[in-house]
Amino acid sequence: MKSKVSNPQFYIYMNLQKQIAAYITSQPEPKRNDIQELHSIILQVMPACKLWFLDGKDDKGKTVSNPNIGYGSYTIQYADGTTREFYQIGLSANTTGISVYILGIKDKKYLAQTYGGKIGKAIVTGYCIKFKILKDINIDILQAAIQYGVEATNKG
Repeated sequence: MKSKVSNPQFYIYMNLQKQIAAYITSQPEPKRNDIQELHSIILQVMPACKLWFLDGKDDKGKTVSNPNIGYGSYTIQYADGTTREFYQIGLSANTTGISVYILGIKDKKYLAQTYGGKIGKAIVTGYCIKFKILKDINIDILQAAIQYGVEATNKG
């Protein structure tokens, strides 16, 4: 007798896992291996987090960004008072390398000032750490930046 899983969230979660795995495996080497390693690192920092996958397309199917994997959840508060749930940490391949997005940090100079000089060969902006390959950066510093971002958005 076959058992049925009656929880629709289970199917959504499994589909999400497949999308993330397909995205990672679609990357050329060595980027594929780097993204897989970063995916594992982020999940170590955020073991029970909500996962997201954005394919980079808008409602009309037009490409508006690179596809990306999201981790965690926080509420964005817009100037007009509206809110939206979004991920705390993002991971995306781009034409020149990899971007790690650390969202929700109020002080837009904090990442660059705190981690920019220590992380290695990376461009650090108000919410993004961009680098060519994983071995160009200090992974411990990246983990510290991710941890900071998670804690900052968890505080609200």
